[in-house]
Amino acid sequence: MPVKIRLSRHGRKRAPFYHIVVADSRAPRDGRFIERIGSYNPTTDPATIELNFDRALDWLQKGAQPTDTTRAILSYKGVMMKKHLIDGIKKGALTPEQVEEKFEAWVKEKEAKVQAKKDRLAKGEQDDTAKRMEAEAKIREARAQEIAKKQAELAAKEAGAAAEEAADEAPAEEAEAQPEAAADAEAETETPQE
Repeated sequence: MPVKIRLSRHGRKRAPFYHIVVADSRAPRDGRFIERIGSYNPTTDPATIELNFDRALDWLQKGAQPTDTTRAILSYKGVMMKKHLIDGIKKGALTPEQVEEKFEAWVKEKEAKVQAKKDRLAKGEQDDTAKRMEAEAKIREARAQEIAKKQAELAAKEAGAAAEEAADEAPAEEAEAQPEAAADAEAETETPQE
């Protein structure tokens, strides 16, 4: 029975979630499997991978063939590296102590790379947020200036309208006062003639 290590899709439409399974290569993709050895969620950044390291390594040593995607996942988690180093022990090229030393060094380097990527993503997100806040502040200032300008124009128009009303009222009062003065002047002029 040819055994494969492959992905079994779960999750809803446009939100995939995969189980990493060991299955007969003739079984359907989401059908029967021998053992579930982990999970893979590609929707997060970086992708979330949970893997039973020892079981995956055991199946690889028994001859299970990973698909391309699961080979990349196993390589990312270090299973392929560990298998390669163990093969070196079988050939007599390495000792178990050297294998553990090399594998630990590889794991530390890999963790540093993953942490650097997480830090870079977090910093990029903070930078994006800061840029958006600056842009919003500029827009807010521009709007405040426009509103202040419009209010100043309205105040100037109101002041001009009030001045015009005052100017209109003053000639009317003068005109009202002038007929009385004109009548008084006429009365004075008429009295001396008598």
